[in-house]
Amino acid sequence: MQASARLSPSPQGPGRRVRPWLLAGLLGALGGLASPTLMAFGFEDVAQKARSLSESAYEPPETNLPDALRELEYEDYAKIKYRRDQALWSDEDLPFQLTFFHEGMHFDSAVKVNTVVDNEVQEVGFDPERFDYGDLSIPEEQLEGLGFSGFKIVNALNREDVMDELMVFQGASYFRALGRHQQYGLSGRGLAVDTALQTGEEFPAFREFWVVKPNPKSQYLTVFALLDSPSLSGAYRFVLRPGDDTVVDVKSRLFLRREVEKLGIAPLTSMYLFGPGQPSESHNYRPAIHDSNGLLIHGANNGWTWRPLANPDKLMVDEAPVDSLKGFGLLQRSHDFSDYEDLVDRYDRRPSAWIEPQGNWGAGEVELIQIPTPNETNDNIVAFWKPESMPPIGEPLNLNYRMFWTTTEDKFLDPDLAWVEETRRSRGEVRGNDLVREPDGSIAFVLDFQGPALESYRGDNGLAVEASVGDNGELVESRAVPNQAEGGWRVFLRVKRGDADQPVDIRATLKDGDKPLSETWYYRLPADG
Repeated sequence: MQASARLSPSPQGPGRRVRPWLLAGLLGALGGLASPTLMAFGFEDVAQKARSLSESAYEPPETNLPDALRELEYEDYAKIKYRRDQALWSDEDLPFQLTFFHEGMHFDSAVKVNTVVDNEVQEVGFDPERFDYGDLSIPEEQLEGLGFSGFKIVNALNREDVMDELMVFQGASYFRALGRHQQYGLSGRGLAVDTALQTGEEFPAFREFWVVKPNPKSQYLTVFALLDSPSLSGAYRFVLRPGDDTVVDVKSRLFLRREVEKLGIAPLTSMYLFGPGQPSESHNYRPAIHDSNGLLIHGANNGWTWRPLANPDKLMVDEAPVDSLKGFGLLQRSHDFSDYEDLVDRYDRRPSAWIEPQGNWGAGEVELIQIPTPNETNDNIVAFWKPESMPPIGEPLNLNYRMFWTTTEDKFLDPDLAWVEETRRSRGEVRGNDLVREPDGSIAFVLDFQGPALESYRGDNGLAVEASVGDNGELVESRAVPNQAEGGWRVFLRVKRGDADQPVDIRATLKDGDKPLSETWYYRLPADG
């Protein structure tokens, strides 16, 4: 499996990053806020279209992109901008407006965008006059018959007098959203199919959208989407609510055309290059470069598990069985500028994405895929929920969830458990009688645990670290000490690896007797890493 390239034409995104099938965002889904009696078009209409599609042979989207647009490099493609004064509803004093992305580069097929206005569906027509092409010289006749490759939603998110980007949809089924004072980072997807399999990944794509026109007092925006791929089709409803945390409620119904080996629900895609848990191999003034630094999983019977991310030398695919999923997400746990020192990409402003299932999803697994990447232009992290069983072909699969785009992650945690604030890796060493530290051939990890659950523990009063390693490692040391400088507790681990060509599983939890005091830190040390 190849890491995805990253594209961010948005002025809020890092302009030099390229995503071949990526970028995206838009729209929301909050069930009962919009009365179905007021809308002639709704989710069931999209579901019927999806069912009909699944009962017929798959037809790939047409592309008529001329070479002048197909061969554009990223910097030139980014020059093509939808004129802000042409934004849909910009002259109506509404809380949401739409602008659109042009076809070009690898975005070589058009998506159909409709609005639902006064109970009527109206298609938004493509007009090259509404775009600014900068200094590009593209013959007018080559712009005929083209369409939109995606669209973005803007809203007065940060200031009442400025319409900022809020959510975008572009490329396959990708989308991204922002909360207040955030900057684009990781992405969501409608669906993942056969990710990291030798048979090759399939990329379902949103083919058509319906955006419900808001009223002047609307606090949310509703978008419907039709998804299609060789293996299945699906109907989606997104309800978008902007705020400090932007919330997107997703309702989905899927129809299989054929059996699928791996179906990824609520997939998240992110980037991890290096950080304190896996320092850069070359000198770099930036302590960390990543959109997310860990996967958090909460299961009703499994508790809370924090999995720091890695940039491995070879593909790693890990599965975490969960009988009753309460939530999972790719998180950026630090938002301090000093942890990144990047004035351009501002990784400190990248949001986390937290998924909360609505209803019982049954048994399944949270899968984490970590792909080698040499630089930060590739999305190399994927996480999703994989159901244990699939419905028969033709029978719908209904899975709904709520997404939070947030920079205040601790509010989603169990207040009775501490969390891992930071993971640091170092060479293992021992201090001799002469006070000189010498390496002992081990690998050291230093974990900082924080949270109210630790406030009553001072010194040696019952708190201990429970640590273990898998068959390919040896636990040399594990101890916990109070962090007198910043509060909380610091855990020191030293491990020795067996076979360097194989990963090592390492776990650590703070406990008071049999009582857990923290989430479980679970790190898979990559092979040769």
